[in-house]
Amino acid sequence: MTQAFGKRDKAILELMYATGLRISEVSNLKMGNLYMEDNFLRVLGKGNKERVIPFGETAREHLQDYLENSHPKLLKGKPSDFVFLNRNGGQLSRIGLWKIIKGYGKKVGVASILTPHVLRHSFATHLLEMGADLRSIQMMLGHASISTTEIYTYVAKKRVKQVYDKYHPRSSGGEG
Repeated sequence: MTQAFGKRDKAILELMYATGLRISEVSNLKMGNLYMEDNFLRVLGKGNKERVIPFGETAREHLQDYLENSHPKLLKGKPSDFVFLNRNGGQLSRIGLWKIIKGYGKKVGVASILTPHVLRHSFATHLLEMGADLRSIQMMLGHASISTTEIYTYVAKKRVKQVYDKYHPRSSGGEG
């Protein structure tokens, strides 16, 4: 059973990083909202607003592995439409998800900083750093206002400044 939980947890972490889902959205994710062949999912976010979010091949592979090899074991013969299940075959709660994420953070020595929101934040920041437009990120995160999403531009600008200062010969930190 330990392997089943490991596959579940890997699928959770990969999906959260790949989609920027809120912890409640992961907990409430149902089988009928996964479109595995097309690599996207539908969620009902804050304010009952539905959004469609794509995910990459890595997340799909781990999710598929979990669904085929572990989900049936975790069901324990009970019916459930929820994607992520707890020890009893029921819906994995927000608190359960939080404990899983914090547990892995503790294992790798980053317990004080690894939270579900950090995965969401990393998703958005990495998209922005790789050139995604703010409006697309806003839609994927489900932010009602673009000003909420603009917070991530501060982090990206700070990183750009660090790179410039470290590597550009004319910067204050450069060699030239």
